[in-house]
Amino acid sequence: LKSAWLRLSDTLPVVSEPSPVPRAMKISMQAFPLVLFAARMMHAAGSKVEVTPVQKVIELMEGMLAKGKQEKHDEQVQFAAYKQFCDDTTIDKKRAIREAEEKIEALKADIQAHTAHAARLTKEIAGHDDDIATWKGDTEAAAKVRAIDKTEYDATHKDYSESVDALERAIAVLKKQAYDRPQASFAQVSALKSYTLIPNEAKQALDVFLAQLSDPEGLEVSSPEAHGYEFQSHSVIDMLQKLHDKFMDERTALEKEEMNSKHAHDMLVQDLTAQIAQSTQDREEKAEAKAKHLQSKADAEGDLADTTSTKEADEQYLADLTATCEQKASDFESRQQLRAEELEAITKAIEIISSSAVQGNADKYLPSLAQKTSALVQLRSANTMEARQQRVVSYLRSEAKMHNSRVLAALAERVADDPFSKVKKMIKDLIVRLMEEANEEAEHKGWCDTELSTNEQTRKEKTEAVEMLHAEIDELEASIAKLTEDITELTKAVAQLDAAMAEATQLRQAEKENNLQTIKDAQEAQTAVAQALTVLKEFYAKAGDATAFVQQEPPAIFDSPYKGMQSENGGVVGMLEVIESDFARLEADTKAAEASAQREYDTFMTDSKVDKEAKTKDIEHKTAKKQDETQALTVKREDLEGTQKELDAALAYFDKLKPSCVDAGVSYEDRVARRKEEIESLQEALRILNGEDIA
Repeated sequence: LKSAWLRLSDTLPVVSEPSPVPRAMKISMQAFPLVLFAARMMHAAGSKVEVTPVQKVIELMEGMLAKGKQEKHDEQVQFAAYKQFCDDTTIDKKRAIREAEEKIEALKADIQAHTAHAARLTKEIAGHDDDIATWKGDTEAAAKVRAIDKTEYDATHKDYSESVDALERAIAVLKKQAYDRPQASFAQVSALKSYTLIPNEAKQALDVFLAQLSDPEGLEVSSPEAHGYEFQSHSVIDMLQKLHDKFMDERTALEKEEMNSKHAHDMLVQDLTAQIAQSTQDREEKAEAKAKHLQSKADAEGDLADTTSTKEADEQYLADLTATCEQKASDFESRQQLRAEELEAITKAIEIISSSAVQGNADKYLPSLAQKTSALVQLRSANTMEARQQRVVSYLRSEAKMHNSRVLAALAERVADDPFSKVKKMIKDLIVRLMEEANEEAEHKGWCDTELSTNEQTRKEKTEAVEMLHAEIDELEASIAKLTEDITELTKAVAQLDAAMAEATQLRQAEKENNLQTIKDAQEAQTAVAQALTVLKEFYAKAGDATAFVQQEPPAIFDSPYKGMQSENGGVVGMLEVIESDFARLEADTKAAEASAQREYDTFMTDSKVDKEAKTKDIEHKTAKKQDETQALTVKREDLEGTQKELDAALAYFDKLKPSCVDAGVSYEDRVARRKEEIESLQEALRILNGEDIA
């Protein structure tokens, strides 16, 4: 048997890789009906041949060997599928755990950031509250101070107005009485002593004047014909006129001071109100931002708890799965080793039983009694067996010629040489070859299953990675384009702000120069008008004094002494005073307009600088983000190129596996079933040739 098997194996083709459909199977599919027919013919010719117990044992052990190999292969296929499940699940769980860890770190960072932002906003809100309270207190204090100043102003202004009015009435009375009359009523003059603003010196002068008027004897010293107040009121009128002018000036100054004080108060209140409004708006915005941060923090904490629990569950499942898979792998190795040892023992047993020491002697001695008793019968049936042998040979040759089959032709030659021993040996060799090829195809099937599963997993992962990278690249490209557009718009906005601030500065400088020049001109005009008033008032005061106290006779050519243009003097001085007050009002209005314009300019510049700074920071942030995303895009494209190459390699390997591993018309299960049927039919033919009963 060993030498026959070596000769048979020399005729088999040498293959470097398991083939999907063994060549012997294709041959046996064509030769099997003829082999079975030949076996039945041989059985009809020699149905009386006995089978020894040793042959029965060999057949049983050969069946055990085939069954053991099949079960070992089935176990390998089963464990390969289970190992693939373990590997895939382990990869998925590890990836899920790694992603959960990254998400947990990100959530912790988000929670920390939201907490820091909320704490910072809390401090800033408290600062805004303090500022608002301080500014409201300043507003109330300014209102109280303004009320006090207004009350004092009203009282002082009232005193000045009443004093000026009383002086005007007294001057008018004295001027009307400035001619010789025996008696006059000076109640208006006497009433001046009741006003607090009238100086004591003036009151004393009025007392002296009124006393002289009440003592007519004193007037008779110079002339018996003198009247009671002839020219005596001019000095008093001059004094009262000076007081009137002084009070007018002081009242005008008081009004200017009140106007400036009210304007300063209004500006202060406006600034405080604007600051309170802005701070209130900032506080509300920060309070809203704080609420959003706290809500985001709560959401992140919830996600953190869920992610942590999911991660712990995945870790526990992975630990259990790893332990189970390791145990199964250990059990598989032990079972495979045990099966290999079992198959090796059966193979050695078959070799021993098939040796000449056992089977040869059994074939030689055990059936001797039956052969002796049936020798005469065999001799008589020799002619019949030879005839049937010739019919089988003729049939096999005709079928071999019809199908162009070298196997059938070789079988026919062997049947012609020895219808029993050679045909039986050929069938046994064919059975062994089919079983070996079955094991070979099973091993190839396991290798294909492993390779196809691994390749499918690789193609799936790489395809998903390529699609994910394409999506990420598209997202990065869109984000970069949006950032570029935003940066362009922000840069344009910053340039517009710079231009607006430059234009506002230029206009402000021009307006300021104009206002300063106007103020300077108004001040110079006021100074000039004041000087003119001083000159006129001093002149007419001297002229009045000269005619009031020095009783000189006028020249013969004049009817009365010259006193100056007293009538025109009042109108000119009044007009000059009005002009002076107009220039003072112009100065005050220009200063107020200048302060308002400067304040508006400062507000505009502050807002513009804040806006520019915010936009500049936004540009810097978006530029940095664009650079990061551009770098990330470069990395993603490199990853895509590498992943695409890996996917192409996996697809190429899959195309290489297709011819030998992918079913083409006949499935692996069908081939196994058909081979099993062929082996059973050949075993049946072998039993027929051995003379067993198949009924």
